[in-house]
Amino acid sequence: MTEWIGETFTSDVGWSHLTELVDIGNRMAGSEGERRAAAATRDALSEYADEASLEAFDIQGWERGSSAIFAGDEPIAEADREVISLPRSPSGDAHGRLVDVGHGLPEDFEDADCEGAIVMASSDVPSWYDRYIHRREKYYYAVEAGAAAFVYANHVEGMLPPTGSVGTPEEPIGDIPAVGVASETGARLARRYEGEDVTVGVDCATPDATSQNVHAELGPDTDERVLVTSHVDAHDIAEGAMDNGAGTAAVVEVARALAAREDDLDHRVEFVAFGAEEVGLVGSNHLADERDHDEIRAILNLDGVVRGRTLELYTHGFDGLDAAAEAVADRFDHPITTTPEQGPHSDHWPFVQWGVPGVHAMSETDGDGRGWGHTHADTLDKLEPRTLREQAVLLTDLAVEFASDERAIAPKDPEEIAVALEAQDLAEGMKVVGDWPYDE
Repeated sequence: MTEWIGETFTSDVGWSHLTELVDIGNRMAGSEGERRAAAATRDALSEYADEASLEAFDIQGWERGSSAIFAGDEPIAEADREVISLPRSPSGDAHGRLVDVGHGLPEDFEDADCEGAIVMASSDVPSWYDRYIHRREKYYYAVEAGAAAFVYANHVEGMLPPTGSVGTPEEPIGDIPAVGVASETGARLARRYEGEDVTVGVDCATPDATSQNVHAELGPDTDERVLVTSHVDAHDIAEGAMDNGAGTAAVVEVARALAAREDDLDHRVEFVAFGAEEVGLVGSNHLADERDHDEIRAILNLDGVVRGRTLELYTHGFDGLDAAAEAVADRFDHPITTTPEQGPHSDHWPFVQWGVPGVHAMSETDGDGRGWGHTHADTLDKLEPRTLREQAVLLTDLAVEFASDERAIAPKDPEEIAVALEAQDLAEGMKVVGDWPYDE
């Protein structure tokens, strides 16, 4: 039966949901926009799945005010296209000499005198370096080095200051003020003010807030289930089309397609659109703390899909997940890139870190880092309905593979995950930012 493929290629369900999400505007965690997006996603899923509902949970809220960089009384960066505060930065002013640590590698911080300084680091890493260094890791290297404030300079040109949260699970509000600056602003700061005294000012509010996860499910009533997930929140400076409106739209489109293939499912499928991903995977950690992990057969997490035409899957070394992806790629004669590496930066991770089989599905793209993600340029015009439909076909079939009794998907001992993180040199950074969950 292939009717579902034609229906998916002609469906406007996912794309219509994507346009609804981006037109909401601000979907920051804890905001009214996030609540509207969650409710709209629940309603969309209810057309195809059962028990569609919202589950609320408390979070540390954060609301953006103004931000600026001064030299004396002269503002040298204050427009939104130049500088924006990083979510969960504390409010306040910080003064010190500007120190540019380049890419912000661990050794860059060791070589620089950061005590009492305004420390600036780029958002990329050099091509020769053996791993990606996350924004939060660079931030906490600056904190540990005694910096007074942190400036995160985009490596992507185009007057696009990057956003992205700081803080730890235990201390959600960061230690020092933090801002993102456009590539051009960072270059100007380094050229004109390196070693000079500057001031970073952040104005923000940190109220108590509430977020929510969206749930719906279909298929046979089995003890084990497959989770198909995304996150519904987005940073407040843009439409959040790529990150992650497209992922949530794909979840809805996959639900529509699976409703037509319900007889093909050997296990129940649960759809979850998480809240508060962008401020520390709060919604997925909330669910992971509640659920019996033995009842989760596999997770298919959609975060960063539709940005390019070729799916890229982080399979975290689970052989059964690699085999399922290969089977789908062969069946459709369509490329799917897989990597067995660990990827601890999206909503699959609170489960995978404890050995639950999980895939992080995204798209292959040109360039390093997030590109337009986490900037004002994360907008709908960068995406195409064709790509959403193509990837929905592949992701639907992948969900059926994950739910098949014929597909063996074995969990891992958490120690295996820890060893893999150590082997990839990811453990050091996770420990710096408070994300290392294992006993030493």
